[in-house]
Amino acid sequence: MHKQEPITFHVNGHAATLDIAADAPLLNVLRNDLCLNGPKFGCGLGECGACTVLVDGVAARSCVIPLAGVAGRNVTTLDGLAQEGRLDPVQQAFIDEQGAQCGYCMNGMIMTLKALLLRSPSPTEDEIRSELDFNLCRCGTHVEIMRAALRAVELQRQGAAQ
Repeated sequence: MHKQEPITFHVNGHAATLDIAADAPLLNVLRNDLCLNGPKFGCGLGECGACTVLVDGVAARSCVIPLAGVAGRNVTTLDGLAQEGRLDPVQQAFIDEQGAQCGYCMNGMIMTLKALLLRSPSPTEDEIRSELDFNLCRCGTHVEIMRAALRAVELQRQGAAQ
């Protein structure tokens, strides 16, 4: 029987080396082995967005990525967005605008929006809508989510100007 090699990657700025099956879903590893509760299990098919994380700054559905797929890469979860005790502007905007009802979709909404802002700091409302189009919210808080997304862009601009 072939012995597998441990897999090393960075999660929220910290190195993690795990001796876990290479095909284990990243979502399960993050939640069960690393005790990170930001990403949620929604559909298990990469369709709903609840499990979204950033892999090297790009939004990715962690339920369909095998652990081996992040070897040597940087993974950021909702748990790792706050820096030095300060919430990320996207997190703060969702609080300010009460962008959650049940909150289950918030991980995906926030992480997807964060990825958009990393590559396009001043997206239009249409670009935001397009980006969030494949994140499902069953509660119907889409109006509040859009308000929060627009507020996040404003907070990010204010932070950049300081």
